[in-house]
Amino acid sequence: MGPMTRCFTVLGSQAYRPSGFVMLVCALMLAVPMVAGSAELAERAPRSYVVQSGDTLWAISGRFLRDPWRWAEVYERNPGIDNPDLIYPGDVLELSTEGGRTRIRRTSGGSSARGDGLRVVKLSPQARSSSLAEAVPTISVSAIEPFLTRPYIADSDQIKRAPYVVGFPDEHIVAGVHDSIYVRKIHSSGSAAYHILRPGDELRDPDSNELLGYEATFVATAALERAGDPAKLKVVRMEREVSIGDRVIPADEEEARVNFHPRPAPNGTRGHIISVLNGVSQIGRYDIIVLDRGTRDQIESGHVFEIYVGGHKAPDDVKRGMAAADWLMEGPLSSEFWLGRDYERTGWRRNEPDPDTSFPIHADWRRNKGEYVKPYERSGVVMVFRTFERVSFGIVLHANRFINVGDAIAPPPT
Repeated sequence: MGPMTRCFTVLGSQAYRPSGFVMLVCALMLAVPMVAGSAELAERAPRSYVVQSGDTLWAISGRFLRDPWRWAEVYERNPGIDNPDLIYPGDVLELSTEGGRTRIRRTSGGSSARGDGLRVVKLSPQARSSSLAEAVPTISVSAIEPFLTRPYIADSDQIKRAPYVVGFPDEHIVAGVHDSIYVRKIHSSGSAAYHILRPGDELRDPDSNELLGYEATFVATAALERAGDPAKLKVVRMEREVSIGDRVIPADEEEARVNFHPRPAPNGTRGHIISVLNGVSQIGRYDIIVLDRGTRDQIESGHVFEIYVGGHKAPDDVKRGMAAADWLMEGPLSSEFWLGRDYERTGWRRNEPDPDTSFPIHADWRRNKGEYVKPYERSGVVMVFRTFERVSFGIVLHANRFINVGDAIAPPPT
């Protein structure tokens, strides 16, 4: 039996799409169960679980598996159930091991209790008609919805060449909803809707220092009233007031579907966290981060990375003499007593300050540079949900220690 495509569907919020949309959250599932061990079970994995309202597929997978992205390796399609690719609240997921193979299968049948307290689950197939909006999504859509379509990363050339707000018809200092604005050099009426952005910090590759783009704060959406130089636009929706100097770019048609297929990122990919959105400083679960890898690095929505802390130099306080000092017992006759143990003698100096002086030969004392490299330790898991050419947005799905800008990312081991 070959691979099959499984889709998890959820009705998205209409907060940013006037007509509403249905988001298909799709995961590629293998119908062939995998050998136990290829997907390691989580500690205290349950034998069965009843899906609850508000669950996500990622959270459910984490109950059964140590690595939730490996759900596709063990989930088994149940024939005979309407929409067999969807998981709904009330469904019962059963864990079993048969012939050395780990399987998780689903049934919509009811359950009863035996006299010994064990639950008996009816596995008889049945048909059921349910709203797509009730299906369990892969991740919490509300956490990423504001970042799905808005241009939060601006290309460096694009932002420099973009038209900009130059003034207001009514001598305003700033503009709000229903106010008109003047924008330089929109000569065509080809696009009726525009995003207004405020350029922010540069985003650079930590290794090469390449400029990857600019963080762009979303300001408002405006409709074109008249092309020209200046053009006239009217603000139709806003998150903050429009100011002179804000950049204006055409609003691309919003995609109705976003597909997430959780899977490890391409083998050998390495990168870093270069920014965190939402104005937070300490990165944790469900925070949105920017990665310095994008479509040019073959990164796609759904790719999973592990986050690592470490790899940087740290002081060796023992070698520097800043720790474990009691046993040395220096006295006034030792150089360390006067210079400190963070210095060491590296040789002898001659002819200083210059060869013509009679300054005698003397010891050359230099500060001890004792250091060691901290090993990498896994600190979390991030899934990419939106990509640009040189950067990507990811949502932190798991964090077991502090995560910071500059931490490394790598694909999970397979």
